[in-house]
Amino acid sequence: MEGWDPNTKSTLTQIPLLTTKAGPRDGAAWTQRLKEEYKALIAYTQMNKSKDNDWFRISAANPEGTRWTGKCWYVHNLLKYEFDLQFDIPVTYPATAPELELPELDGKTQKMYRGGKICLTVHFKPLWAKNCPRFGIAHALCLGLAPWLAAEIPILVDSGMIKHKDDAATSNES
Repeated sequence: MEGWDPNTKSTLTQIPLLTTKAGPRDGAAWTQRLKEEYKALIAYTQMNKSKDNDWFRISAANPEGTRWTGKCWYVHNLLKYEFDLQFDIPVTYPATAPELELPELDGKTQKMYRGGKICLTVHFKPLWAKNCPRFGIAHALCLGLAPWLAAEIPILVDSGMIKHKDDAATSNES
């Protein structure tokens, strides 16, 4: 964590590290890993709420815990921009980080792959690999999605690539 800003360090130290090295094909060990994932997500969500920095909601979309869906949002110029969030847990998890997807932003930025998968290769994936299996979904959101939103959403808004829902509704009514 050398060279990290104090807020990131503080946030990261409050998200529990995971101990079970198991993926979706590992039976009971995967169930244990999912319990750890939920504990870390709950801790991260509670911390965000306590700091009035609530910015996502996700839940497992299937009983196996391999598909996750939800919403994330970013406030820019006092306007809230909300996006669908989805991802699958790779079979090689936790060695491989999940690919976080914001489908409605597909094609709007170069820092995204087909299907709305955000680009995390340069900065986040080496960090994930170094901290496997201790990092989990909460860490991917904290160190992957949050900085991506902070870097990309203001540019997309300022360039007109995305519009606030109220602006879009007004232009549709005209």
